[in-house]
Parts: sequence; structure tokens; C-alpha cells
Amino acid sequence: MKNNKFPIYLDYSATTPIDPRVVNKIIPILKYHFGNYSSNTHFYGKYIKILIEKSRKKISKIINCKYKEIIFTSGATESINLALKGILNFNNKKKNHIITLKTEHKATLNTLKELENLGYKITYLKPNKEGIINIKKLKKKINKKTILITIMYVNNEIGVIQKIKKISNLCNKKNIFLHCDATQAIGKININLKKTKIDLMSFSGHKIYAPKGIGVLYISKKSKIIIKPQIHGGGQERGIRSGTLATHQIIGLSKSIKILREEMKYEIIKIKILHNKLIKSLQSIEEIYINGNIKKKVPHILNINFNFIEGESLIMSLKNIAISSGSACTSSNLEPSYVIKSLNNKKKLPHSSIRFSIGRYTTLKEIKLLKIILKNKIIKLRNISPLWEMFKEGTNILKYKWKN
Repeated sequence: MKNNKFPIYLDYSATTPIDPRVVNKIIPILKYHFGNYSSNTHFYGKYIKILIEKSRKKISKIINCKYKEIIFTSGATESINLALKGILNFNNKKKNHIITLKTEHKATLNTLKELENLGYKITYLKPNKEGIINIKKLKKKINKKTILITIMYVNNEIGVIQKIKKISNLCNKKNIFLHCDATQAIGKININLKKTKIDLMSFSGHKIYAPKGIGVLYISKKSKIIIKPQIHGGGQERGIRSGTLATHQIIGLSKSIKILREEMKYEIIKIKILHNKLIKSLQSIEEIYINGNIKKKVPHILNINFNFIEGESLIMSLKNIAISSGSACTSSNLEPSYVIKSLNNKKKLPHSSIRFSIGRYTTLKEIKLLKIILKNKIIKLRNISPLWEMFKEGTNILKYKWKN
């Protein structure tokens, strides 16, 4: 193991390293092209405007939309806030009901919590045991006041792909807007907005090998949505999001998306092979369970429950492996993941889930090393676990209910 690079990085869902090709694209912008997009009276500003509009076109191609439907933000969190607050603020409580899932990212849930404090009505649906929305239950919760449904395309903790096409058709029939947090979907699955009607879509650059601090909000022109700005200033981005555009970050994002479009097909195949190797290597370990629907998920994320082991203890013992017990936004919280708790599977114990997220630079050698290190640590931790001893003696610990 002496020649291996440690720690092995398996937390790509939290963030990705910037692709060196993206870095090379950004450096000349930082060095030479310092103009302001809004300065139209001289060469420096005009040149930057050309670069940014070209970038907007490149970015629009990955979701198959018009380039003018792309709004630049600082990241998915801002995009989500702008989408949810913007549409409701403009609507002015004529319709005040929103439907979402309990397993959404905190950027969505905390935004909705704030809107709830302002008097909006929010329905939080519970997914099934595999983390997928029940369309029949969704239909029942729609009422005359429902203006928006916000559902994550791919869950950031368990990787399940939601039934966005069916939700889109339902929204279309009921004249309800649909917002999707597509942060974990971009570059992992094909998204075609010409075929699936989504009114608003958010995503970040740092999940797809681009810089941190850059994100996108897609706003459908066909939907005739008017978003009330949340940041006021010079009226950039069609007056929807003011602030001087971060040229180098936008150029970096467009380069990363160009790479994704060219290499995505092969990258997914490679990651699927590594994902399957990891699952196979863990099959001999007792009392482990995969969280989420294994057939309806992206291969980049693998969330596993290691019963009779504290997830945090396992992470701390794996000093040479960079992993997490859930979302990077909640990893400092020692409570069990709210996403895993919402699945409410009686076979699984709380505090025991670990998320492995594989990416562009993960190697087969790293997966093999993970197998060796992980097995050794699991054996050691279970040997000192009183719960494991009780289970081996025949006490059915798994009957204990989770506190929701």
C-alpha cells in the first residue's frame, strides 16, 4: 500500500476536484480577460460578453434548453432559494401551497421552512422504503391552492432517481409548476427538457469538476414564469439575479460541461463497473444493506447500512478513506441521516449508514484497497459492539423501532 495515494477520495457527492482541463481554461481568464460583462462601451467588456454568451450556449446543451433560459447564480443553494421564493413572492399568496419530499436537500427543506414561517402551506411527502415518491399519494395532496411541486431529480444521499417524467405529466395536467434540484443528476443521467417539461431546475458546478461558487437556475420560457428577484442591484441576468458575473467560474463551468457531454457515456460505464465491484466485494459481510432502490439509482452513489456499527465510528476508523455518513451540509450533525430515517426500513439500525460516492478519478485499485481496509475495520468494531454480541446470541435487536 506504500505507493498508493491516501486518503482515497470517495466523497464525490459532497464535491469534486476541478478537472485540470477546466483549470487550464480558467487561468487565461484570470490573467488577461478581466473585463466586466456589463461594460459595453469598450473591447474588454464586449469580449467578456461574447465569452459568457458562448458559455451559456454550451451549458444549455447538457439539458437541451434554450441558452436564454440559463441564469447564473453562486450555486444550487442560491438557485433553489431564487426559484422557490421568487415564484411565490411574485404570486403574492394567491396560491400558497407547495408539495415536496421529506428526503430533499437541506437547501430546499430549509427554504421551505422559511416560507412556512411566512404563512405558506407546505406538504412534506414521505417516500417509500426505497426512497422513491408514490405518485398516487402525490396526486391526493394536490389542491386548488397548489402552485409548485419541488422534487430532487437524484437524491444526494442514496442516489435514487425520482419519477420526474410522471411528476412532470401530472404537473402539466394540473397546471402546477415543477422545480427540480438536479445537482446530483447533471452528468449522471440524460436530461432532455424538450422531452420532459420542467419549469425550474437548479444545479451547481462543484459537483461536476467545475469551480465552487458557480451555479445555474434554468427558467422555462414556455412556462411564462416571472421570478421576483431576491438580490437587487445592477439588473444583471435579465433583472432576475443582480451582481457582477464571475467570468472565470462561468467559463470553468462551460468547459466542465463540454467535457461531460463528450465523455459522460464512457464515464458512467466505468463508474458502474467500480460500483458493482464494490457491492460484490462487500457481499460476504453479514448484516449489510443497500439504502435505496438498487435498480433505480445512479451508480455514482452507494449508501450502505452496516448494522451494529456506529457510522461515525466507522468513518473515524477509516482514516485513509474520505467518505461521509450523508449530505456534506449535515455531516457535522451526529443525529442519524434524516434521509435514511425517512426510509423507515426495520431491517436497518440507525446511525449505521455510510455513503460512498465514486467519481472520475476513482480507480479499481482504490476499490480493492477499500474492500481490504473496510472488512478489517468492520470486524474490529463489531467485536467490541455489545449489540453485535446480543444479535449473535439470538436477541432480535432489529425489532426496535426508530424514533422519527
